Amino acid sequence: MKKGNLEEIGKAKEAAEEVLLHNAHGPYHGLPRTAGWGYPEPYTRDLMFSILGVAVTGNKKLIDSIKRVLETLAENQTEHGHIPSLVHDKDNRGASDTTPLFLIGVGIFRKLTGKEDFLDAAVKKALTWMDYQSPSDRYLVAQQPTSDWRDEQWVTGYGLYVNTLVYTYLKLFGLNEKATAVREEMGHFTVTGGVKHRHVHEGLVVLHKPYYAFWSYKIFCNERFDLLGNSLAILSGIASPSRADEMISWIEEECAGMREDGDLAVDMPPNFFPYIKPEDPDWLIRYSEYNNPGEYHNGGIWPFICGFYVAALVAAKRYRLAEEKLMALTEMIRLANDNNLEYGFNEWIKAQDGKPMGQEWQTWSAALYLYAVKCVEERRTPFFDELRFS
Repeated sequence: MKKGNLEEIGKAKEAAEEVLLHNAHGPYHGLPRTAGWGYPEPYTRDLMFSILGVAVTGNKKLIDSIKRVLETLAENQTEHGHIPSLVHDKDNRGASDTTPLFLIGVGIFRKLTGKEDFLDAAVKKALTWMDYQSPSDRYLVAQQPTSDWRDEQWVTGYGLYVNTLVYTYLKLFGLNEKATAVREEMGHFTVTGGVKHRHVHEGLVVLHKPYYAFWSYKIFCNERFDLLGNSLAILSGIASPSRADEMISWIEEECAGMREDGDLAVDMPPNFFPYIKPEDPDWLIRYSEYNNPGEYHNGGIWPFICGFYVAALVAAKRYRLAEEKLMALTEMIRLANDNNLEYGFNEWIKAQDGKPMGQEWQTWSAALYLYAVKCVEERRTPFFDELRFS
């Protein structure tokens, strides 16, 4: 990598750690805040994702802070094992991804610290809770609409993203037989009835395309591309090396086409595409207010997800492309609505014009940037390498 690029990345790393330290102590029981100013609350999913970035810093203050988050979540766990959406609020329930993310967070913390029995009772309860999330009483878990990180987008039934989390925590805890069953069900789930329309496929594998579908349930499905779910599929080893390589080439080709058509203004993939448009059957009236094409969950560009994509490129051994995308991400995290900020670490970016639209100094944007840098620097993916190779 060029000297100038290394210097720019070094400055951005310092800025990212400054964001995490700034956000490490918030107004709710001293727990970390989700963003520098806009989100003072400690959101579970944001902080669980941020563990990856915290872990690679080696910063004791940050590691102690995330330990408090995990311990507080365990204290606020429900009787049946569910983890709340806000770390400090045991009554804020209903998310489909907080419990699997908690399990991933504990698994990473154990590997980071060597404390193999950390929060053992809470882990056992959470694993039991997840066992009961499968309507078929098998391995794939199902969810209600807007219950995962996409609080403004419908995922019905077996979502790719949540099931990649399930696979990941099973591998982290050495539950390899169950993990293999999850991967096999993702590839072989069968449509059981009704009319099979041309846009409906069997399972989460899309025929004639290298990626995994957004969601699938009985005769219904959505074959649009989910960058977070597919990046996690590559990182965790659900996708084979050949599928991962083919998927990345497909993503880059699709993004090049979107740039030519004016649907994409930056050199990073949207979180979701093709965008849902008002004339599409999966368009919902509410999307016109919160989720327009190229915005928010409907194709907005999320720096934390781009961090996962860079890591997935490293996992697939596409090292040169990973370096290029890391530089594109480095440019993106500078974008800010506040002109006084050298680095915005914004929540999300509008796809068509590259303008920052969300909150500044977002914890997971800074954390996943640090994780992406570590992956590129060392040409490995901490905590995920062993999952793919085991």
